[in-house]
Amino acid sequence: MNLEDIARRAGVSRSTVSRVINNEPYVNSKTRERVLAIVEAEGFTPNPAARMLVTQRAQVIGVAIPRTLTSVFEATDYFPALLQGVSDGAQERDYATLLWLGHSDQDRDRFYGRILRNRLMDGLIIASATSDLLLNPRLLNTGAIVVTVERPLAYADRVSYVTVDNIKAAEDAVNHLLNLGRRRIGHITGAMDNPDAQDRLAGFQGALQQVGLFNPDLVAEGMFTTQSGYLGMMQILKRGPVDAVFAASDSMAFGALQALREAHLRVPQDVALVGFDDLPHASEATPRLTTIRQPIQQKGYLATRLLLDLIEGKLEGPQQIILPTQLVIRESTGFDVL
Repeated sequence: MNLEDIARRAGVSRSTVSRVINNEPYVNSKTRERVLAIVEAEGFTPNPAARMLVTQRAQVIGVAIPRTLTSVFEATDYFPALLQGVSDGAQERDYATLLWLGHSDQDRDRFYGRILRNRLMDGLIIASATSDLLLNPRLLNTGAIVVTVERPLAYADRVSYVTVDNIKAAEDAVNHLLNLGRRRIGHITGAMDNPDAQDRLAGFQGALQQVGLFNPDLVAEGMFTTQSGYLGMMQILKRGPVDAVFAASDSMAFGALQALREAHLRVPQDVALVGFDDLPHASEATPRLTTIRQPIQQKGYLATRLLLDLIEGKLEGPQQIILPTQLVIRESTGFDVL
């Protein structure tokens, strides 16, 4: 069965059938339902090449994560949750996804150059982008339709993005610790070429400066990994005592928890601990982890929906979505601890 056969059975023109199949507007709802019923009953699948000629779209979006496969999927649930949201949004609109991962031996310009020269995608989602990329006008000047899952550090009025308010979230974490009477508060940052890590540090520093308690010696740089959280915690402990720590990710908080145990420090009695993300393991840790909950899967879903709306002309110009976070209080800061 072809488009002409469907048109004949539905009593409409071939162009109407084409508009229905390609999900284009200006088709009567009853006509659309009739055509789709015939398409489903006959199991009709449009020819991808033919559809691309009509719509000028490949029905494929790219997802670029400039990290190695190991760092993306090892010891963290962040990227699987984000990619699940992307997949849900893409499947909902009948798009496929093409995943681009970085390599340790590949420079960033080459990585993004390969992606932007690719002609198999209608648009691109960039996750875990480095600050130098988001400062680079080259990405904007290609004309590619791009949505980032971070706040751009420059050209924010020209970039569409979905993120959370990392500064306020970090302030919430610090204020919670201050309200518990903690005064020597350390911070394990994320990778400092990442905008999310920079904003979380800014929120941490700002909240402590307001009460005159910020100490730069109690800040250690991490990489959003469990191992870097362990090493960051060890560095902080060598610089002096702390009674609380805010880690910029749950994975780093898990590493910090291990380091504190090895140092024979009790959580939360000696050191209160707060993470960021609310990954599934946060509620399974011992003690259960107080953390900032961010809607990771929703970020991926909304970034995909935003990208597809831009691709299909349903939205114009840069769009920005900032999602709320929530402080989830558990035992690692004293909740329900006897």
